[in-house]
Amino acid sequence: MDRRWIALLHIFKNTPRLEPFLTTHYMNPKRGVLHIQRLRAASKGWSRSEKFMLVLAFHFYNESNKVNISDMDYLDFHHKEVAFEALRIRFNNNY
Repeated sequence: MDRRWIALLHIFKNTPRLEPFLTTHYMNPKRGVLHIQRLRAASKGWSRSEKFMLVLAFHFYNESNKVNISDMDYLDFHHKEVAFEALRIRFNNNY
């Protein structure tokens, strides 16, 4: 599994709002499939911080999914740590 998927899965596993979506209805890492439209529909009504974590995961999946890094200001300490670790995973050649 490549670093993009590892970073994406790190976000989902460590974000309580996203963890329930670790199902084949929303993704299939073995096949490299992420159902972005389904996840966007499920995220209606979420907080800005929860949506940021989802959008960051989308960006790891495919860079054409843009993320505004300044929106990290909405994150609490735990979620900032999760986001920073996901960035380390994605951009560290040792993973």
